Amino acid sequence: MSPAASPASPGAEAGAPRDHAEAGPSRDARLSTPAMLLPSGAPAGAEAPLASRLTWLIALRLAVLTVFLVVTAAVYLGGFTPGSFSSNVALVTVATAYGVSGIYAVFLRMNRALRAIARAQLVTDQITWTALVYITGGASSGATSLYGLTCLTGAILLGLPGAIVAAASGAAAYLVLCAALGLHLVGVPPDQPAGAYATQWGELRYPMFVNLLAIVVVTLLASYLAERLRATGGRLVQATARAEQAERLAALGRLAAGLAHEIRNPLGSIAGSIELLRTGGTLSDEDRKLCEIIERETARLNDLVGDMLDLSRPRVPTLEGVDLSATARDVVVLAGRSGRGVDVEVRFDGPSSAPVTADAAQMRQVVWNLVRNAIQASSAGAVVTVRLWRDASAWLLEIRDQGRGIPAGARDRLFDAFFTTRTHGMGIGLAVVKRILDDHGFAIEVDSREGEGTAFRVRIPDRPSDAGHAERLAVAAELAPRSRPAG
Repeated sequence: MSPAASPASPGAEAGAPRDHAEAGPSRDARLSTPAMLLPSGAPAGAEAPLASRLTWLIALRLAVLTVFLVVTAAVYLGGFTPGSFSSNVALVTVATAYGVSGIYAVFLRMNRALRAIARAQLVTDQITWTALVYITGGASSGATSLYGLTCLTGAILLGLPGAIVAAASGAAAYLVLCAALGLHLVGVPPDQPAGAYATQWGELRYPMFVNLLAIVVVTLLASYLAERLRATGGRLVQATARAEQAERLAALGRLAAGLAHEIRNPLGSIAGSIELLRTGGTLSDEDRKLCEIIERETARLNDLVGDMLDLSRPRVPTLEGVDLSATARDVVVLAGRSGRGVDVEVRFDGPSSAPVTADAAQMRQVVWNLVRNAIQASSAGAVVTVRLWRDASAWLLEIRDQGRGIPAGARDRLFDAFFTTRTHGMGIGLAVVKRILDDHGFAIEVDSREGEGTAFRVRIPDRPSDAGHAERLAVAAELAPRSRPAG
């Protein structure tokens, strides 16, 4: 949609019909969330953060294993005894874990199949803990809490799928150990007291139930907390990025507003000088045509400058009684006498009076911007209809054109500042409309079909029902002094 101008300077460039949506200076509204905070299963950009987390997991596992080995040997086994069964199992387990970690590290450096590596590490960890559970009391060992640690790790790494892999592998390994002890396929470590181990099914049922229940509970809680943390972190990063982008755009807007304010002075001088030359009576027909071109382009530049000032200088609406019907009729008459209004018919269809509560100047700006954009989107000889009617407790204002419609891909960004698909214009007019309507608490809808035209429909309730209306007014009041250009 082309940028709309202020009613005070309604000049518009003649030419072929244009699209409603505009694409101007690049403005990437799609802020990407870091992959570390993406939901599990989102492969785009997630490999590098996952590799980093896997590296930390390897280091953490080795540290836990080493500490656990020292504690087990010093406290549970009463000191490390070379050649004893439990000490040998502990040493082989830790050595195997170190070797497997080295293999994982090689794959990490290759940066391939990281999710498969993560799942393999979770399974390996649960098997490792099972070996330690075996030498520290079997089914009733306190080391079974390490299963929950791996479930938590799986939730952090891969979300719910990772927690499920960890829980399933841990439960399976623990059940295999309990079954082996209950079926006497595996005996009590020879250097451990037989009374410390449950080897009968009646003794195994309770610790099996408790530990499996603990694994399930930890898995569910870890998955829930990990997903909440992931979502919260993603929203925080997005909000931070949007705030930084808004700050940059605000600084750019203040600079642009200052430049626009200064540009208006020479534009006025140019327009006045050309008008004197054109009406002096000493120019040839060709020179007068050139003067008309200069006048038209100067008016268009003045419109752009006005749009820049309107966008960068928000003003708190001064609510008062306004006859929307009279405002719309005035804009229709003005639009029909200026710019491309001479070759596009603008009609008004509505009651003689339509009282609303709004800012008179800003509502006039809204109607003007929408009408002017509809004219620019229309072909010569087309009709733009401004329709006003009552619906329940609200007035509806519709501006409909017979243009080519809005492309489906541009509709979501139609009201973004500096978004345009036209070769001319800066994509400001509709952004100004949206900001004014939001400040009033009014809603705007777009109905467009490619090849059939577009209708912008503004709903103006008798009283603004938007709960955020007062808050937006306060924000506008805070921004207005800072955004006003100097001079």
